[in-house]
Amino acid sequence: METISFGTDGWRATLEEFTTPRVRMVGQAVATYLQDEGLEGTVVVGYDARETSRGFAEELARTLCANGFDVIMPARDRPTPLVAHAIVERELVGGFAITASHNPPEYNGVKFIPADGAPALPAVTDAIADRLAEPEALPEAQHGSVREVDLTTPHADAALELVEEITGSADLSDAALTVAYDAMHGSGRGTTDAVLERAGVSLECLRCERDPTFGGGAPEPAPENLEALIDLVTADETAPTLGIANDGDADRIAIVTPERGYLDENLFFAALYDYLLEDDSGAVVRTVSTTFLIDRIADAHGESVHEVPVGFKWVAQAMADGDALVGGEESGGFTVRGHVREKDGVLMAVLAAAMHAEEPIDERVARLLDEYGTVVQNKTSVACPDHEKARVLAALEDEIPETVAGTDVEGVNTADGFKLQLADGSWLLVRPSGTEPVLRVYAEAGDDERVAELLAAGESLLEPLV
Repeated sequence: METISFGTDGWRATLEEFTTPRVRMVGQAVATYLQDEGLEGTVVVGYDARETSRGFAEELARTLCANGFDVIMPARDRPTPLVAHAIVERELVGGFAITASHNPPEYNGVKFIPADGAPALPAVTDAIADRLAEPEALPEAQHGSVREVDLTTPHADAALELVEEITGSADLSDAALTVAYDAMHGSGRGTTDAVLERAGVSLECLRCERDPTFGGGAPEPAPENLEALIDLVTADETAPTLGIANDGDADRIAIVTPERGYLDENLFFAALYDYLLEDDSGAVVRTVSTTFLIDRIADAHGESVHEVPVGFKWVAQAMADGDALVGGEESGGFTVRGHVREKDGVLMAVLAAAMHAEEPIDERVARLLDEYGTVVQNKTSVACPDHEKARVLAALEDEIPETVAGTDVEGVNTADGFKLQLADGSWLLVRPSGTEPVLRVYAEAGDDERVAELLAAGESLLEPLV
């Protein structure tokens, strides 16, 4: 039981630790939790493209059925946001996604999503952890049933309906828009590309066939993993006008543009918020690691900003509390008002295409940076065992400097680790990863050289403590 730990977005581990008996224990814990909450009904179990995911999903389904719950499953791997959407659309008591998201193929994971379709908050995951136990079974006559259902069409219908509501039309066939889509061999294949085709987009697909090894790497849509997509989109004037990639379970998005190549997720977030504000109003939710450019745009429109810890569960909660227009994080997870409060790389692909059809994203970003000032952000990691993270952060609290890289520290935000706000408008953040044995170091400033200085200063702060 001590091996099972719910981090930022569920429990992930290598297959040495992520085993069938432990998955069954998680299934039993959730079943017990739902029963203790007086919830009866149906649970959806989805899964990603990894070799072991379908088998783990079936084990969860058996455990839930043995506890009296009916289970629905997709016939093949599908994106995590489709699971969240199905929970809300079908009024289910909750759902699971078997996925390790962007982690390498030797990992797997499980995520429980409650009845509101938003990521589970600590009160829920703690309650589940307290109930971890060997599976139990009701008499066979009280067992639930399992059936396969279509999660794709209802989600695609909802995504296109929302895009039409936002933009006035979800038909992009007149925009002469060609999108290169990279599924990275993950669950977005046959889902994200299919909904883009329904919107009338011309498509070129990369890595849109299943490969449980993800080509031997991790399905992480970072620049170094999207070289073929970047080369394609930036080749010449005959190239696709936009590149889109999803991570392994397609809850996140990456954008590639003709002029900028890989578009920093912070800049995409800024462009998205600016776009939505053209015909709507509302606050924005961002994590502590996300750009202050969002704040400048909000301030110019008289809107408020809600800063939350890293983890989409906090974004989702703040969106509900404040009826925010959009919420997101610098790692490429976003959702918008009117949709399920879970990050959704499939919906965002269609919305990005619609935004690009109205005004090229490169032009919108250039205009925003000209109006609000240039921002550059980067991050690095410092190895730190999970059991040492609390000790290191406690020690860091006593070592917060008065200056960083020659600039005074004007404030310290402790919502998630330590965010040092500097006198020149830049910032440095140190926080523990919720999914890997590392401490994350983030920095934002006006140019790459300054960001590099800040990251080096952050590493120097940590080195004596780790």
